[in-house]
Amino acid sequence: MKAVLCTRYGGPDDLELADVPDPIAGDGQAVVRVAAAALNFFDTLIIAGKYQTKPSFPFSPAAEFAGVVESVGAGVSALAPGDRVVGFMGYGAARERVSVDAVRLTKLPAGVDIERAAGLIVTYATTYYALKDRAGLKVGETLAVLGASGGTGLAAVELGKLMGARVIACASSDDKLAFAREHGADEVINYARDDLKDGLRKLTGGKGADVIYDPVGGPFAEQALRSIAWEGRFLVVGFAAGDIPKLPLNLVLLKSCDVRGVFWGAFTERDPAANRANIAELVRWCAAGKLSAHVHAAFPLEKTAEALKLLAERKAMGKVILRA
Repeated sequence: MKAVLCTRYGGPDDLELADVPDPIAGDGQAVVRVAAAALNFFDTLIIAGKYQTKPSFPFSPAAEFAGVVESVGAGVSALAPGDRVVGFMGYGAARERVSVDAVRLTKLPAGVDIERAAGLIVTYATTYYALKDRAGLKVGETLAVLGASGGTGLAAVELGKLMGARVIACASSDDKLAFAREHGADEVINYARDDLKDGLRKLTGGKGADVIYDPVGGPFAEQALRSIAWEGRFLVVGFAAGDIPKLPLNLVLLKSCDVRGVFWGAFTERDPAANRANIAELVRWCAAGKLSAHVHAAFPLEKTAEALKLLAERKAMGKVILRA
């Protein structure tokens, strides 16, 4: 079978498309014929050796996928060959077949597009964990979303609205903000043109945002924190801007606010039952048409480098998919 392999740290052009042996389902595992695998920004980091997860060479990028079960190993009773599933495995899905622990798979209802489903887990599950479990977002609160047109940002806009919040989308261009409005944002701020701190204060009547969702980091984190509401919650989701900000702790004191980390990957290991419940909820919402799981572009495996460059250049609005 074909697989995209990282054999040494580098950029997208250093990846190789190679033939590798077909996987076998071990005890508690299933082999899935991958229909689509989704890429995320951290895939650009993991192949460069700049991510906290450092797999042994050779490995494939892509942490999430959707496909059809081909076989199951001993002890697997909840799945059977022919089942359509979505799954998460940290890395390794950019190939035609994968062997994965069955507990990492969720059945897909009929009617859910398999390419949209492939990009459902990482961004939406991270965001649902952030908003529900870490921030405790309440109906009527104001949620400010940085990087609002990217994969996680779009998920935050949609889930924030679904959970009853007023959503302010913040992004670096008017076309990205128009995209966020199409997906439910109530208000928008172009932080490449306008001051983020002043914009958030103005749109909240001086009160500030109750919850700030930040997958961007860099210089925008402190600006956003300076505009947070009394007893607000600042969610540290990621650092797509590249720089890890150093936040002045006096701001946390003056606002009696919380800075809360969102490490969804560790959550999946520490509380797998809660994570599975969250994913099941997301799949139901997707089947009901309440989540778009928007696909920006789809590429064949042999064009994985092109797909990763789209993410690295921050041009994607929604998900970037590989067709296996």
